[in-house]
Amino acid sequence: MRRTAPGVTVLVVGVLLALPGCTGGDAGAVTSGTANHAAAPAVPSAPPTPAAPKSALAGLIVVPTGYGADARELSGQFTLQSFLGTISGVPAEDRALLLNASFKEGYQAVRVSPDREKQYTIRLFRTGSKRKAQDLRAGFWSQETYTAKYAVPGVPDIRTGRRVTPTGVPDEAEAIAQASFVTGNLLAQITIRQTGPIAGNLQPDTRLATALAQQQYKRLTSKSSS
Repeated sequence: MRRTAPGVTVLVVGVLLALPGCTGGDAGAVTSGTANHAAAPAVPSAPPTPAAPKSALAGLIVVPTGYGADARELSGQFTLQSFLGTISGVPAEDRALLLNASFKEGYQAVRVSPDREKQYTIRLFRTGSKRKAQDLRAGFWSQETYTAKYAVPGVPDIRTGRRVTPTGVPDEAEAIAQASFVTGNLLAQITIRQTGPIAGNLQPDTRLATALAQQQYKRLTSKSSS
């Protein structure tokens, strides 16, 4: 703010005193007008919006060594609405499945290999009970079609599937290996995707899917995850 020089202030006061009608009631009016224009008390600022609590599921995720975040896909905590809006391919059907499972919270991590040819996705769903988690798994699994299964030693009641299908891009195919299991009220889904030429010998990476399913099961059933 620029300040008035002292000499200018004295001159203005002297001129005002020399003018007729600047005493008595008019002087009171000037004082009153100055009071009306006084600065109003500062309005208290709104308290900062608290940050959303970090999901406990984030610390339970297992990812392949050397794989980095994939910016093409959502990674992080998801709610019913964010899952339906950004992840689900069949929102109406998945809404019914999640509501019937008493879905509470979820977390997804999407990682890509250093050569960016292979993508790994792990999703965790916390439901109302183990029975509801099993029903949710059955509902999700019925949406997919696989040509073969593969074994995952050490993980009880696991569902696995593998397939190679065209992607819709000319001369390109996609190989998928998926595993899904339930522990407590948690459903875990593991998916490995890789694309390549249709004419090539592209195969689902069931070896990686097996190793990660075993590690994820161990992580979810260990004492440190409780």
